[in-house]
Amino acid sequence: MLVELPRTQANPDIPRITDAEAEAMARAVVRLFANWQLSDTEAREILGGLAARTFARWKAGEIGRVDRDLATRLSLLMGIHKGLRYLFTDPKRGYRWVKAPNAALDGRSPASIMADGDMFSLVRIRAYVDAERGGL
Repeated sequence: MLVELPRTQANPDIPRITDAEAEAMARAVVRLFANWQLSDTEAREILGGLAARTFARWKAGEIGRVDRDLATRLSLLMGIHKGLRYLFTDPKRGYRWVKAPNAALDGRSPASIMADGDMFSLVRIRAYVDAERGGL
């Protein structure tokens, strides 16, 4: 017998990413970038040109203020990570995938596309991962 699940609100009580959520995502992204074996330069470009000092503070655990653009980037990165965890049963394969050339991406690696620095590049990789796992 089918049972209808309760629907979620179209307008959530918290309409944006909270400061605590943004800080948690930033800490997670620093670890994720290490697993993806990205250089600090690549990481900072993916984060929209984050200053070297700011990224060094993040790596030291001092996150500070996260604006809307950066919170959106962090959210997209968490979505990419989650999608890769669904696609690959071995997390290390997912981590390696990010730096590997991909024929579907004109021979570029997802990391190199994300490091173009614009939001659309992150969205492109997120959409690609979601489509590969059947999410679109």
